[in-house]
Amino acid sequence: MTEKEKAAKGILYNANLDETLLSERIKVKDILHYYNSLQPSKEDERRQVIRNLLGKIGEVFMFESPFICDYGYNIEIGENFYANVNLVILDGAKVTIGNNVFIAPHVGIYTAGHAFDEVQRAEGLEYALPITIGNNVWIGGGVQILPGVTIGDNTIVGAGSVVSKDIPSGVLAAGNPCKVIREISEADRRKYNYLP
Repeated sequence: MTEKEKAAKGILYNANLDETLLSERIKVKDILHYYNSLQPSKEDERRQVIRNLLGKIGEVFMFESPFICDYGYNIEIGENFYANVNLVILDGAKVTIGNNVFIAPHVGIYTAGHAFDEVQRAEGLEYALPITIGNNVWIGGGVQILPGVTIGDNTIVGAGSVVSKDIPSGVLAAGNPCKVIREISEADRRKYNYLP
């Protein structure tokens, strides 16, 4: 079994000594170096770079620079996506993001983790577990999403949260560790509606 196949199965693998994974990451670093240096006014070129990089992306999207990921092909994103500056996605496993997702600055989405055993960790062994973010989700500034997490539809994750466990749909969640604070209410939905 290759290291890439091990990663896909969620078992320990070595991403640091495997020539295939190393060359894939170097290629992506070159692509993202180019992307992140493109002028913001070169919208069509920027969009094409992202289309060629990611496994799947909707028609309407924006990645503010800089954007960083490991492989790209493990990232699938729906329609109407916005990522503010400094989004980092470590996509050793699949990252699936739904429609109408907004991500604030300095967010990290990490499928990768390291072995608890110090010998294995010193050998460079790691694991990768998929992350799923539902539809209509807002991820606040500085949020860190850890391996294996699912965030449900219509949820808001407050700034600075560390999401280490699944978060259900339709809630406001925040903290370290991130916990459900309450359900999102009808009053919340009308809070910024300035129409009479």
